[in-house]
Amino acid sequence: MLYVVTGPPAAGKSSWIEARAKANDIVIDLDLIARALTGPGAPQWNHDAIASKIALRARYAAIDEALKHLDAVDVYLTHTMPSDTWRARYRSVGAEIITVDPGEQVVRERVSAMRSSAMNRVVTRWYRQHRGGQAQPVTAQSSRDW
Repeated sequence: MLYVVTGPPAAGKSSWIEARAKANDIVIDLDLIARALTGPGAPQWNHDAIASKIALRARYAAIDEALKHLDAVDVYLTHTMPSDTWRARYRSVGAEIITVDPGEQVVRERVSAMRSSAMNRVVTRWYRQHRGGQAQPVTAQSSRDW
């Protein structure tokens, strides 16, 4: 099964997956990929442009390969704002799309505490796209003790 976990930055997507994925499941998380590709002391988030670009290419390759193995393993994929094209691709393989959203105030506090101020633009864009009852949040709880 493919689980696509969406939500704004710092919503708790990775924590949601961490609470559910088993050791033999595949987890495709751009932040985890970037950390795996960078040296000691690299930031947990806010990766530089080159690391981000390489991690994104690795993510695409991981998605392509993981989709071939859905009959053998569960795949958990973080995708903040999948386009209609990505959503259609995910649905074509029977994905369950989950939205993790603890609320805009919580997200903004987390971004302020842990992420680059540039991430606020992504938060604003995410909430603009998901206002008006379109989003179906799975959780309003805090994902971890920040």
